[in-house]
Amino acid sequence: MPETPDKFSFDVVAQDGAARLGVISTPRGVIRTPAFMPVGTAGTVKAMYPGEVRAGGADVVLANTYHLMLAPGAERIARLGGLHGFMGWPHPILTDSGGFQVMSLAKLRKLDERGVEFQSHIDGSRHELTPERAMEIQRQLGSDIQMQFDECVRLPCSFEEAKRAMQLSLRWAERSRVAFGTQPGRAIFAIVQGGADKALRIESTRELAACEFDGYAIGGLAVGEPQAVMLEMIETVEPLLPTPKPRYLMGVGTPDDLLACVSRGVDMFDCVMPTRAGRHGLVFTRRGRMNLKNARYADDPRPIDEASSATAAREFPRAYYRHLVKSGEILGMMALTAINLAYYQDLMAGARAAIANRRLSQYIAEVKAGWTEGEVEGA
Repeated sequence: MPETPDKFSFDVVAQDGAARLGVISTPRGVIRTPAFMPVGTAGTVKAMYPGEVRAGGADVVLANTYHLMLAPGAERIARLGGLHGFMGWPHPILTDSGGFQVMSLAKLRKLDERGVEFQSHIDGSRHELTPERAMEIQRQLGSDIQMQFDECVRLPCSFEEAKRAMQLSLRWAERSRVAFGTQPGRAIFAIVQGGADKALRIESTRELAACEFDGYAIGGLAVGEPQAVMLEMIETVEPLLPTPKPRYLMGVGTPDDLLACVSRGVDMFDCVMPTRAGRHGLVFTRRGRMNLKNARYADDPRPIDEASSATAAREFPRAYYRHLVKSGEILGMMALTAINLAYYQDLMAGARAAIANRRLSQYIAEVKAGWTEGEVEGA
């Protein structure tokens, strides 16, 4: 094993077109990129033990400032030694700053230059999040990668609304950077905003690239716009992002989204899709998606996917999983979540190997052919 570094760094090891094979080094371990980060919003990847998440191939998980500040509270987690020990995950953690959740979940929001006042979606209690408070919470949690506080708008939206939110996010980015201060071994990422407008995205990217951030995220996508719009925005900003810094596309997405964005130079992803889908009987396989609520699986003796890295996908029949799903059994949620996370990690491992061998386009074609084959066979 390489010696544990004492600082945050990123190295691009190989490239295939815009796609990059890299390594993010942190004092808590390395993150192989392109990377998919399982979402552990409230300090847990739902239905999974931390050791299972790690064994499935994850180098880093995501947690969320908004949810953890509401319960159990950042100060309490800090008193108990920080989020890594609290949730039993000694490896890297990225925390989202909570801006998106304030906009999407909170009640009775009041936004101004200072920040956002809101009522909790849980109990109606009143709270305030500012760039300074968001960074303070992330420091208390002890996360390895901390996100600036920003405002995310739903798409579609007007040009005026997208411009206002983008410019506010730029001002909040500087305040977040100052509030982050000096935290050896930890990193702060900026977030590019601008809705679906190319000029706004370019302005946001150029302003942020001129500042000293450790990485750059693309936010405000996968919020209702078509995939073509998302890809256009990525293609717009990618050439303007600092080459030696990691690039993180927030909240994305489907396996097809991941492959499309890896080929466009994105290094990091997160999404609730594999875990949420698993809890509702939808499983991802080499031959496409499988809805186990469907009656066609009631007598199907075949495994979910005999080539999966997940034991649960190879050793139990589809008919059994359909029974678990239809019965609402917790075991079904656990096993299908594990299978889905393994699929996402296998997908990223395959992409990393393909970039190293400069055959990413062939790899993507082979993966998509497998999905099509599954649809033809009715798998």
